[in-house]
Amino acid sequence: MLTDKENAFIEYWEKARTRQKKLIYQLAVGLPAGLLFGLFIIINFYSGWYKRADMISNSRFNPVVLYIAVIIIAVFFAIFSKKFQYDQLEQRYRELIAKKAKYLKKEENAANQVNL
Repeated sequence: MLTDKENAFIEYWEKARTRQKKLIYQLAVGLPAGLLFGLFIIINFYSGWYKRADMISNSRFNPVVLYIAVIIIAVFFAIFSKKFQYDQLEQRYRELIAKKAKYLKKEENAANQVNL
């Protein structure tokens, strides 16, 4: 049979799965992590640790391109990470449902053999 944690997860996921599948929810929840990732890119760029790249970027660089790229990376990171997490939780849910069904079928077969 399933443990209490597994049963609690099944109950939680049955309620939360439709909400977490929506793109807006995934973007809203994952965007802070994506923006933090983008912030590290900007800090790395402006730190000037690589002098040759810094010289080239100062000669022909448009900062708007960097900011647009960081926003695109942050949105991609947010959506991709949340979709990946959703898929993992959905897989765990399906495995637990299959485990529960297998256990119930096994109990049913045992009860039928006792009744014979």
